Amino acid sequence: MIKILHHSGIHTLKAYQKLPVSKKEAWSFLSSPINLNRITPDYMKLSVTSDTVGEKMFPGQIITYDMTPVPHLRMSWVTEITQVEEERFFVDEQRYGPYSLWHHEHWLREIPGGTAMIDRVSYKLPLGMLGRWAEKAYVRKQLKKIFLYRAGKLEELFGVYPDYSPAAE
Repeated sequence: MIKILHHSGIHTLKAYQKLPVSKKEAWSFLSSPINLNRITPDYMKLSVTSDTVGEKMFPGQIITYDMTPVPHLRMSWVTEITQVEEERFFVDEQRYGPYSLWHHEHWLREIPGGTAMIDRVSYKLPLGMLGRWAEKAYVRKQLKKIFLYRAGKLEELFGVYPDYSPAAE
């Protein structure tokens, strides 16, 4: 499920996905910055350019990327991991890039038979009326596509969460 809400000039994308893996396994994959390019559409040509990115993220970590969000437009993006609570959540915030606000919360919750992954991205574009037009005409659709792609890749990697019924136990 992916939906975008609007409030006070800020847009919030909410995405929810169930994974048929333990919270520990989901955390291990999702909290590693080097895995981001594995779940990002190829057309974005995302590459992590930080030389300090290791297997484990930490609060205060700066991550730099190069990407092509639209054809023929290569750009740099800088995010900071601002909060981390092992196997529960982490937050990344844009420090430099296309948004005037980007705050991405990644939450994991144990559920019967696996892990629920909840994303909440609050974002705002610069440029006033032009930014509002771009959000409606392009950005909203692109973010949904990116998160749908990610959901598909995570299903390829971890499998599809089965309908779970305690009565089946």
